[in-house]
Amino acid sequence: MERETGISQIEMRAVSATKARNSIWILFFVMGILSMAWVPRIPEIKRSLGINNGQFGLVLLGSTIGAISGTQICGRLVHRYGSKTILRFVTLQMPLGVIFISLSTHSVVSIFFSLFFMAFGYVGIDVCVNTQAVAIEKHLNRRYMSSFHGLWSVGAFAATLFGGIVSHYISPQINLLSVGIAGAIINFVALQYVLSNRDDGHEGGGEATGKIPLFDKKYMSLWLIGIAFIGALLPEGAVSDWSAILLKENMGIAKGLNATGFGSFALAMIVARLFGDRVLAALGPVKTVRLGGYLGGIGMGLGIAIGVPLSHSHPLIALLIVNLGFIIAGLGIGPMVPAMMLGAAALPGIAPSVAMARIGIIGMGAFFIGPTITGGLAQWINLPVAMFFPVATLILAGWLSRTLKD
Repeated sequence: MERETGISQIEMRAVSATKARNSIWILFFVMGILSMAWVPRIPEIKRSLGINNGQFGLVLLGSTIGAISGTQICGRLVHRYGSKTILRFVTLQMPLGVIFISLSTHSVVSIFFSLFFMAFGYVGIDVCVNTQAVAIEKHLNRRYMSSFHGLWSVGAFAATLFGGIVSHYISPQINLLSVGIAGAIINFVALQYVLSNRDDGHEGGGEATGKIPLFDKKYMSLWLIGIAFIGALLPEGAVSDWSAILLKENMGIAKGLNATGFGSFALAMIVARLFGDRVLAALGPVKTVRLGGYLGGIGMGLGIAIGVPLSHSHPLIALLIVNLGFIIAGLGIGPMVPAMMLGAAALPGIAPSVAMARIGIIGMGAFFIGPTITGGLAQWINLPVAMFFPVATLILAGWLSRTLKD
């Protein structure tokens, strides 16, 4: 009788974990949509605010501050109270932030705090769903982390495409208001099926693994994973910000076709993440990061080194070669971030939610420092040479794979 009850409980837990997996897929997808919903409307919003580029950069600090503070706070809250409890708040906070942005397009102060509010909610969801993802993999004994992040990429791509299309027909206010309301409703439904606090692997109120010092030799491996995280994220920002300029100004590729660099990269990364669970299951996080970093960095570097000089005599062949390099980079980077999340969560003596939150804080430097360094190098030398900076960081990330745990 006890054996039958035990089997029944195992089966019930598997059913619960399967429902949670489906819900986390949805939450990642919606998170991608909400995070990118306002990006296609930024030029219009900036114009309505009546500010210059430098002032707009200061406005964006709202999201930076919100993300950094939110990551640190939410990691500890999840460790103490459980991911489902925190999800009840942040799955409403993020779409509300998008709605607040829609109502703040004429006020610099309002949009600053709206961005802070949205970014805090975003990183809160991020910590929670990654914590849930680690627990779901354990319950179902199968890799899902890469596909979860793949759904984020699909959502972000869909939001960018949707925003660009509707920009010809509706205002930013209506666009963001409708996305925010839809996101809140879908999040509420998906939240009902995530893992309970009892099953998500959090450890409760203890401080031993829930609070770690910023600098301590004992936790140096976490810093090294964070640096590898930067190394993987920085090329993504570089391709996003600079690939179109590289193709147009340095290779003479026509307007429209010069967008194929980032398009090729983004689609390759989506495919890599959607199918990356099989790679992670076969290779484990260490080999996945190592191969992704080395092959992605070498592929991107060779594409630029061969394609840019060739563009003066054979522009079409050069375009294909550079795009092939970006595709290889996208395929390499795709499963690296999920693999690093798993590696950080497996570190002994640190709560998974806290470990993933910490490398998230370190990795944010990729988005704010990386493009600036690339731009500075481009100004000092030239853009093709500057693009080898993110190539080098990607290879460095592959080398730092030795700090991960399978």
